[in-house]
This record gives sequence, C-alpha cells and structure tokens, in this order.
Amino acid sequence: MSPTSSSEDLKGDTARRKPGRSGSRSPLIRFLARRVLTALLLAVGITLVTFVLTNLVPGDPVSANLGQRALGDPAIVAQWRAEHGLDKPLPQQYLMHLQGVVQGDLGTSQQSHRPVMDDLAESVPATLELAGAAILISLVAGVAFGVVAALRRDRLSDHLLRVLSLIGISVPTFWLALMAFYVFFYRLQVTPGSGRIDPTMSPPPQVTGLYTIDSALAGQWDVFASAVGHLITPALVLALYTIGLLTRFTRSAVLEVLGQDYVRAARAKGLPGRVILFRYVLRSALVPIITVAGLAFGSLLSGTVLVEAIFAWPGVGQYAYKSATTLDLPAVMGVGLVVGGVYLVINLIVDVLYGVIDPRVRLQ
Repeated sequence: MSPTSSSEDLKGDTARRKPGRSGSRSPLIRFLARRVLTALLLAVGITLVTFVLTNLVPGDPVSANLGQRALGDPAIVAQWRAEHGLDKPLPQQYLMHLQGVVQGDLGTSQQSHRPVMDDLAESVPATLELAGAAILISLVAGVAFGVVAALRRDRLSDHLLRVLSLIGISVPTFWLALMAFYVFFYRLQVTPGSGRIDPTMSPPPQVTGLYTIDSALAGQWDVFASAVGHLITPALVLALYTIGLLTRFTRSAVLEVLGQDYVRAARAKGLPGRVILFRYVLRSALVPIITVAGLAFGSLLSGTVLVEAIFAWPGVGQYAYKSATTLDLPAVMGVGLVVGGVYLVINLIVDVLYGVIDPRVRLQ
C-alpha cells in the first residue's frame, strides 16, 4: 500500500468520525428541545387544572370578601363581580387568566389588594430558602447514612440507621415542628423564635430575596447570623422525613450496584476502596437518588404550610393558606402555578442530570 493511499484512508476515517461526534450531540439537543416543548404544554395544562379546581371549590368569593351589609346591596355585589371578572362565562374567564399569565399578570389579590406577582415575589424566596436548606441537609445526611448502611450491611450500624430512617419517615412533620419549637425555644431557649430574623433587625437589601445570601452579599454578618439561626430549626424539621427517605433509597441503590460484575472486576484489579466507591458505585447509584431528591424538593416547596405556620415563616404555605380560607381566587391560582412551575423545572433539571451522570442515558 502506498503512502498516498494510506493518507487518503486516514482522512476518510477522520471524515467519517467527525459526523459521529456532532451526531452524538444532536440527540441531546433534540431531547432537551422535546423536554422544553413538553414543559410548555404541561404549563398550559397546569393553568387549566388550577383554574378549574379553584372554581370548583365550594363557597362564594363574594360572601368571603364582602361584609354582611354590602352583601345586602345587589349593586355593590354586581360591581364587585364585574371588577374581578366573575360576571363573565367560565371559558372567557379562563382565556383572560391565560392571557394574564402569558403577560406576567396573575391578577390582583382580593385580600391584600396588591398584584399577586408582588405577593409571591415576597413569599416564594422565603419558602425557597427554607426548602433549599432542608434539601441540602437531606442530601448530605441521607446519602451519607445510606452509603454507610449499605457498606455495613446487616451490622449494628446498618440496623440502627434503618430504624432511625423509619422513625424519620413515620413521625408527623407538624408534631415534630411543635415539639422542636416547644423544647428548643420555649423550654431550653437555645434557638431563636419565630420569623426569618430577629424583630429588632431590618431585612437586608433585597437581591435574591434569600436573607442568608442577601445579608452575606451586603456584609451584614449580624443579620446573616440571625437568619441562619432562625433557619436551622425549621429546616431540620422539614429535612427529617427526607433524610429517612434518602437513606433507604441510597442503601438499596448502593447494594444493587455493589453486586454488579464491573464492581467485582474493579475489586479484583486491586483498586482502592475509595476509588471504587466514588467512581463506580456512587455514580451508578445517583440516578434513582436524584429522582427521589427532585421529587422531595418539590414536595418540600408545596408541603411547608404547617411548618411555616408554627414557626411564623412568611412563605408560600402561609400565603396559600390565607388565600384559600378567604377564597382569594387569583392568589390561589397564582400559588398553584408557582408550585406546578417548580415541579416542571425540577423534572427538567433531573432529566439533564441523568445525561450528565449516566452515559447510557446520553446514548439513548
């Protein structure tokens, strides 16, 4: 074979390999495009579901928002219905609601008389800070406990961690919040009281709405210490259930991976145990763990009502409860859209992380 033909064959092989590389990226791009399109369609479905369910709630918003004297005046009742669009047919009300959502207008709260977006801009960061701290604690503790329980299977530490995880899953969160508030604040006085910071302090300049981050950015370390102190107890209360859940899922996932042939082969090659654990075992076990963590974070955002009420935390849970008890329909629909949007974003992030962690997902 001549050198010329060899060089031509090499160029041909290179040319054939290049499309393969670009082609390996295109499936991921198409996958992300499909996921984004699906998320948009689901977002429209969320607006429809929240609108229908909100209007199916028994009760009359007019009676909940107007006094007895105003209810006796038909002119005032008709004017109130016209101002809030309740005098129009339901399909037209939904189209008006959908148009407002597209334009970033969720309507005006019937209680605060402020735009719902402004109310949510104050309450959503508080819940994000609380849920974010809880899921961070849950991931660190739950994954660590699960790995230890799997590596020490059927030993005393494994049985102890399994019992503790069962207790964490079984204990009602509201009861745990009441006991934590009573014991650590009222009796022992080792934790701050309710709220996000001490009453004598002013909130930090708003950048993200998260007091811990905003106070650190502003250099207000006294406010930062107060915000962290107020955050620890409710975050730990919320994290206990998720820690138990992640501990059990991590243990099962790690035990399944430990029995795979490639892990046995890595041990037979004499690789250090730390390398086997982090490079082979944990990476393969992270896919189900990420799924559970994503769902847990979404449930934390939407399930903080009682904890926020006990610790007087001004988050989405408190706002949703007050809006539901007064039949504040725009506010209730706004909260539903926020929670549904958070689930959509979390699912999209989880799908992307699948491809980052597991090459098999990228190939598929």
